[in-house]
Amino acid sequence: MLHLETSASPGDPWLNIAIFGAFVAITLIIVFRASRNNKTAADYYAAGRSFTGGQNGSAIAGDYLSAASFLGIVGAIAITGYDGFLYSIGFLVAWLVALLLVAELLRNTGRYTMADVLSFRLKQRPVRIAAAITTLAVCFFYLLAQMAGAGGLVSLLLGISDGVGQAVVITVVGALMILYVLIGGMKGTTWVQIIKAVLLIAGAGVMTVWVLALHGFNLSTLLEHAVATAGTPAILEPGLKYGVSDISKLDFLSLGLALVLGTAALPHVLMRFYTVPTAKEARKSVVWAIWLIGIFYVFTLVLGYGAAALIGADVIAAAPGGANSAAPLLAFELGGPILLGLISAIAFATILAVVAGLTITAAASFAHDIYASVIKKGKAEPGSEVKVARRTVVVIGIVAIIGGIGANGQNVAFLVALAFAIAASANLPTILYSLFWKRFTTRGAVWSMYGGLVSAIVLIIFSPVVSGNETAMIKGADFDIFPLSNPGIVSIPLAFFLGWLGTVLDKNLESPEKQAEMEVRSLTGVGAEKATEH
Repeated sequence: MLHLETSASPGDPWLNIAIFGAFVAITLIIVFRASRNNKTAADYYAAGRSFTGGQNGSAIAGDYLSAASFLGIVGAIAITGYDGFLYSIGFLVAWLVALLLVAELLRNTGRYTMADVLSFRLKQRPVRIAAAITTLAVCFFYLLAQMAGAGGLVSLLLGISDGVGQAVVITVVGALMILYVLIGGMKGTTWVQIIKAVLLIAGAGVMTVWVLALHGFNLSTLLEHAVATAGTPAILEPGLKYGVSDISKLDFLSLGLALVLGTAALPHVLMRFYTVPTAKEARKSVVWAIWLIGIFYVFTLVLGYGAAALIGADVIAAAPGGANSAAPLLAFELGGPILLGLISAIAFATILAVVAGLTITAAASFAHDIYASVIKKGKAEPGSEVKVARRTVVVIGIVAIIGGIGANGQNVAFLVALAFAIAASANLPTILYSLFWKRFTTRGAVWSMYGGLVSAIVLIIFSPVVSGNETAMIKGADFDIFPLSNPGIVSIPLAFFLGWLGTVLDKNLESPEKQAEMEVRSLTGVGAEKATEH
């Protein structure tokens, strides 16, 4: 059983720094090599559409398996047992929505960003502005989660328990992220994500086999050990977190809706579909991603209960980083300082890869949708769009660093769930209406996006997450009017309703020719290749 002072660092901080440094050096070399061909917008945003389905599927897994997946979910299972594993189930099942409803149609219809699809047959200016705003909002919440994960992880490894030291750590992560994206663009980012996916799944696999080996490869023995350490069988049963009251059950339903519907509308995941040459490869990449992500989430079950059995929820909760420290502490318990250093470097790589993907998505959305399409009305100078994207990367990086310092200490799985709720509310209704409803109009799109975004954010602000209890973001404040921690159960149906209402009340009909062209292109891919050459 691991015992440590809350201010102490398990393992050797200098060994951890050396392993981090080696990873950063190797990935920077790869990014520099990948950056040689970043000349056009297609190169910078979509990696020249040069990746195969298998490569892109690995990169999607690398992009999707964030700090929340590794640090947050393992911690959630270790502390809340069965209810923590529900995050894993939600994150995985969500890919079926992406595969069946979105991936192939999106690849056929768009060029670089989600707004390409939404504005295809609607009025460009209002739809692109709304789509860019929702994209930036989702990316911001997701970036907060990754930066908070970085602060918690490195504070544990280096024994940094004061706020100033953790702020420095978050600043370094942000600076590295800016460097990766400025130099490598989508191609460099994709290779970092592929490497990180392989390392993460391999590292989690080694730890999973190790935990099972300690318990005779018998899952029942592991679960019995976890119950003995926790002192209660409740860790194996539903309800430890979400079954306390009717409100908590409703909260779980709201969380599940956000996770399952949010994935198919995450801008940084949607953008990955444009890095493959054809819709067939886009579909193949989602199948690859489902397998890799599914295998990983099975590992989280063993790792979470392994941490509960070998370390204990009380020790995890007391460590720097709280619940997010469960996976690193388990690595230290199993393999000492060396395994801790390796697993932590993988977690650090996870954070870097995901923030790089989020940053390039946010930059592409501003440069392509706002600058090139709205400000320059599609007549931007060659190369100017990429210059604007690079400047946007720096601005987003600085905002993410400041926000990450503010969000430090929050559970990263939960912060990511909020990003999913905003994506599911602000983006998914408009994507589905655009692809499948012929009557859908510009007003419906704008009402749906802004309505979903504003309702989700307002409900989050007035929820118990922000105020009203000891674990809230603003301690001491009390304005939690909305009782649920996740707004999805209200904001998602509201966004669908507003999209329908705006369309029904809109007397302006959209171009039937553009609608017919979009339908043919989305279903067959005819004309898609020509659109991607511009």
